[in-house]
Amino acid sequence: MDEPDRPLFRPAEADFRWRDVELLAYKQDHAAPFRDITRQVLFHDPALECELRYFEMAARGFSTLERHRHMHAVTILRGNGCCLVGDRVFDVAPRDLVTIPPWTWHQFKADKNEPMGFLCMVNADRDRPVLPTDKEMAELRSNPAIARFLDL
Repeated sequence: MDEPDRPLFRPAEADFRWRDVELLAYKQDHAAPFRDITRQVLFHDPALECELRYFEMAARGFSTLERHRHMHAVTILRGNGCCLVGDRVFDVAPRDLVTIPPWTWHQFKADKNEPMGFLCMVNADRDRPVLPTDKEMAELRSNPAIARFLDL
């Protein structure tokens, strides 16, 4: 049986980079708000039904506030920050694990003094993100903890 041509080993390099892994823009367009974040796809193979990605935000960087049909499994690798998951805000640090259920609002923000990087595992076949409407944003902001998070 022929095996697909896939790398069996890609060594780590400096600054949370991996050999032969392209450093990509976080999103392909700028329709959704985010700041100072990059993406690396570490594992993407049809034999896996998931994809493992590494995201890194510069100090004060943040991901898009969004939700999807698919879930996420996240491991913080470096730095500190906070994240919104549904109606809760969590402080996060290296080795913390975050589960984001389907259709749950989520966003990650790096602290002001250091970059923050995390691994994110998602379904290989997944839907596009949904951004909050003005009404949904007002509902989110009605929770004081979420309002403080959004204003960081």
